[in-house]
Amino acid sequence: MAQHIAIIEDELDIQKLLALQLAHAGYTTSAYGSGKSCLDDLVNQKTNLILLDLMLPDIDGHTLCQILKGKSSSKDIPIIILSAKGGEQDIIRGLEEGADDYITKPFSAKVLLARIRSVLRRHTDNPLPQKETQLAVHDLTMNVEKREAFILNRLVQLTRSEFDILYYLAKRPGWVFTRNQIVDAIRGLNYAVTSRSIDVQIVSIRKKLSPHEAYIETVRGIGYRFKE
Repeated sequence: MAQHIAIIEDELDIQKLLALQLAHAGYTTSAYGSGKSCLDDLVNQKTNLILLDLMLPDIDGHTLCQILKGKSSSKDIPIIILSAKGGEQDIIRGLEEGADDYITKPFSAKVLLARIRSVLRRHTDNPLPQKETQLAVHDLTMNVEKREAFILNRLVQLTRSEFDILYYLAKRPGWVFTRNQIVDAIRGLNYAVTSRSIDVQIVSIRKKLSPHEAYIETVRGIGYRFKE
């Protein structure tokens, strides 16, 4: 069965071009010209991936990304942001809000399709070990099958990549991991992501673990470790 991709883009020419390119690559698509118009559909239909423009006429893309990642019904749908804003802070903000990738306009169809395949592959292939279903260290417990994390009895709302990073660190307390090791472990050796994006996600995880943010320690000049 073909995988389904939602295109959220207000420029009709770009919308049609993306739909055509994706159809030629074997995907089915649905297209939306605004943020509000897509919300119900993304909850009610099977969507494998979202292509999200930031400059939308009603809800801006940043806000929409946060809304989607905050809903239990859509939080696991991978999002690739497509934007003319290519500054480092724009990219970091998009990744921090839960996007799985960020592509600046203009881009080639080949690059876009390669990024889509990479993101879908990561979400299809679970990077976490299947034999372990529960992890408990300090006051943190993690359920791998349900992809849930708790501090004492409080549910910690994590994105997919944040969960994978936290689990990767927490399953080996005291071990130091470089940013590249973390990227390779959770997203595959060929994923184009900067070490800076790992730093951003660590900041987000620490905020969500508060007041236990000290569980994740920075090893200056090397990377990160979970408190032993």
